[in-house]
Amino acid sequence: MARLEGRVVFTPFVLPGEMVRASVDRVKSDLWRGKLLSVVEPAASRVSPLCPYYGRCGGCQYQHASYELQLQQKAEILRDVLRRVGKIEYPGDIETVAGEPWHYRNRVQLHIDKGAVGYFEPGSHTLCAIDQCPISSPKLNEAIAHLHRELPKVRPFQADIELFTNETDVQVNVFGRVPPSVRAVFNSIGVREALSYGPFRVSRNSFFQVNRFLVDRLASCVCEGLSGKTAIDLFAGVGLFARALAPSFEKVIAVESGFSAFQDLVANAPATGVQQSVEDYLPTVTEAPDLIVADPPRAGLGKHLVAELLRIKAPRLVIVSCDPATLARDLRGLLAAYRIERLSLVDLFPQTAHLETVVHLNGDSHELPHSRRPEH
Repeated sequence: MARLEGRVVFTPFVLPGEMVRASVDRVKSDLWRGKLLSVVEPAASRVSPLCPYYGRCGGCQYQHASYELQLQQKAEILRDVLRRVGKIEYPGDIETVAGEPWHYRNRVQLHIDKGAVGYFEPGSHTLCAIDQCPISSPKLNEAIAHLHRELPKVRPFQADIELFTNETDVQVNVFGRVPPSVRAVFNSIGVREALSYGPFRVSRNSFFQVNRFLVDRLASCVCEGLSGKTAIDLFAGVGLFARALAPSFEKVIAVESGFSAFQDLVANAPATGVQQSVEDYLPTVTEAPDLIVADPPRAGLGKHLVAELLRIKAPRLVIVSCDPATLARDLRGLLAAYRIERLSLVDLFPQTAHLETVVHLNGDSHELPHSRRPEH
């Protein structure tokens, strides 16, 4: 963010404190965007991007920053969003959980167009063709390189494709119609209905965490040190958290609406599975469990689910969020009855602007200073 003649100009690929040359365009009446032309005075934390497609490919935003700066900036962004959106002042430490910054992804979503495979360019549907991706695992890069070689040999088509790997096999999901001849290309990579990912079965239409280095640490960040009689895992997916909670609770209830994910959940976790939407399930809860874990989609919980959680008032809540803005909105409502006990940033997406947050909330009557919202 820079200022030019009193106007705020947002310019990607620039670091704090740098002097740059940029062209400036008005997007809306009060929104100006800059396009980086050159760096006149670089910051000490600027590094050379590892990816040859960086800047054209829309997958990464932070490769020009050292990993230390990325983590620092994400923690500051999280704290700032809590303050601006949720009116939440959190002066406590934000625990940072980080892993390997490269070759971490076990799942990618790619686009195929006229014999080329790649990602879309930023803010467009223009394909940036690639033959490798340095944030993807070695097995996925083998698959991407194979597609890069073989797709130009077949009849041109358009489709979206998802690749998921356990580093032994590759699962292929294709979205859209493709010529029969193309199936042989996908089969040569590997088409699996379900993969075994450690102790988890993950089917083709099921979600699983994308950072292969931090799966266990994310589960520990959410579940470690918690115990009791009953725990409820909302938006349970294939059972990552339900499985981690099972040894410490007499009963774990795992709620998941997706058919494929629910079938995996039943196979993966020693829990009581409920195939139902969280919106339909929570109103049926009449007795507060010892713990509720919620890992909602990017849209967050929303007012209805926040109200239900306040009604149930479990002594402990753990919220897992992939969007700090919706998290701040939800927390603002929950802090009417809870205090923030621990706040963790789990960097599941190095080199990108995305961040995962784990918030431990305590519902006891004692209120810590950092859980109070400022009065306006």
